[in-house]
Amino acid sequence: MAQTPETDIDYRFSPLTAELWPDLEKVFGKKGAMRGCWCMRWRISRLQFEQQRGERNQRMLRKGVERGLVNGIIAYADDEPVGWCSIGPRENFPELENSSVLARVDRKPVWAVVCFFILRPHRGRRLPVALLQAAVEFAREQGAVAVEGYPIVPRQGRLPVAATWTGMESTFIEAGFKAVERRVYVRPIVRFYLPRERREGTFDLIANRSFPRIRACPHAGGDGNPCDLVIPAQAGIQWP
Repeated sequence: MAQTPETDIDYRFSPLTAELWPDLEKVFGKKGAMRGCWCMRWRISRLQFEQQRGERNQRMLRKGVERGLVNGIIAYADDEPVGWCSIGPRENFPELENSSVLARVDRKPVWAVVCFFILRPHRGRRLPVALLQAAVEFAREQGAVAVEGYPIVPRQGRLPVAATWTGMESTFIEAGFKAVERRVYVRPIVRFYLPRERREGTFDLIANRSFPRIRACPHAGGDGNPCDLVIPAQAGIQWP
């Protein structure tokens, strides 16, 4: 668990599974997160995404979860789901390749953090940092060698929540990410390189607590050695 100093709320984190789909639905609510997006923005073409906002995006995401095509972390407070972070191999988000600002920096096999959604009572409480660190640890458990993010930098003052769904740069910097490309000042590409062995304190949480291992990688050996899974280069995934 992670305890934020501002609230003394104990948060726990769990990777998304088909069994946890009702919890993700509860986080997204009747509006499907932001105007029926259902976290499909980077997974399909922009035209298709706009045409099927709402229930069709919901159905597609659910089928993707059931088929194991969707990775992410759900945050819980007192066993109630309160937040979401979407992460996965960059190849799973083909629309990133259609962005001139967020185009690939190099051909390294990176995982990508593409979305945050946190329920209103828990926003601004540094939960995003803990949620991001949980996502990074999950990626490491799956064999990732680096994790990228595509945050927003406010020009001045506070930004509306709808404009910050890819995260704030300050969140990523606090979690240990560093900018590797900045084609536009307000949209940097940040990256965190992962050690093969988890070092003590690598993912320290807000209250100086080390983040626990979320789950063992299914590709790791029974002798406790780190995962040897190689992330394949691919053009994307076929959505149901």
